[in-house]
Amino acid sequence: MLRPGPRNLLTDVPGLTVGNATDEAARSGVTVVRFPGGWIAGVDVRGGGPGVRETAALSPENGYSRLHALTFSGGSVFGLAAADAVTAALSQAGEGFLVRPDTPRTPIVAGAVLYDLANGGDKVWALDPPYRRLGQAAFEAAGEAFVLGAVGAGRGARAGLVQGGLGSASLDLGDGLTVGALVAVNPVGSVFMPDGETFWAWPFEIDGEFGGRVPTGPAGAVEPMPDESRLAGQGRLTSGANTTLAVVAVNADLTAGECKRLAMMAQDGLSRAVRPAHTPFDGDVVFAAASGAVALGTEARAHRLARLGSAAGDCVARAIARGVHAARG
Repeated sequence: MLRPGPRNLLTDVPGLTVGNATDEAARSGVTVVRFPGGWIAGVDVRGGGPGVRETAALSPENGYSRLHALTFSGGSVFGLAAADAVTAALSQAGEGFLVRPDTPRTPIVAGAVLYDLANGGDKVWALDPPYRRLGQAAFEAAGEAFVLGAVGAGRGARAGLVQGGLGSASLDLGDGLTVGALVAVNPVGSVFMPDGETFWAWPFEIDGEFGGRVPTGPAGAVEPMPDESRLAGQGRLTSGANTTLAVVAVNADLTAGECKRLAMMAQDGLSRAVRPAHTPFDGDVVFAAASGAVALGTEARAHRLARLGSAAGDCVARAIARGVHAARG
């Protein structure tokens, strides 16, 4: 049986770090993932209302498929400003591409945002939204250990009708390869079976990491969507008002195209943990990044990539449940 890494966090993939910053008054926050030196990366967008930055730069056909940092943020479009602070801080630290010797370095900092503007927090910020400040704080807080639950980008999130959150999980594949996932959970769909207590992701749970509850009978009839009147009362059921943001990382030497495939396979984790997923109301986005530390070789390479993608999907499903479980706790 495969086991999580020592932390059961994205940072079990060696080299990267994660930081959170939370504004309790605004009930919102930012999460930053740092990839020192720039990791090969890709992205897959499935939702109907995404809010993103630098995703085109990561397309395999383009020339800058390296990621120096990633920001997940609340605040909808206002939250995209978090990446500005991280970009400036990385450039100041000497990270990024040097296009000309007499110009600042230009790091690639991708970003994605979720909608938490209707959660009751103080959003009267006039011309000074807090997200650039929060991006700087999360960047400075980045390390190997970080908290899960209603923190960072998960602070103001909702998962269907319950509190969302920030979750993470990892798997050690036993042959030198490690896979990790980090998810900001804010879907319109439910993470729970009809009993309201058992996670859809329960078959993938390891060592009771999100409560150890298993179904006591068949799932039974399942609502295809929560009742519209209940969601409408939360300011939901509007395109762009929900999303699940995820990043998966591996220590393999993947190409940009292989990272894209890894992100596509990791999207299956949303379908395992959220019902329904990828709706017109969600902006579901999955990034994938690879450090290149472990060579996959050429023989049976596609098989190894498929194995990484399968593990990434499981990590995403577990991270979703862990995030909501931690937020409830």
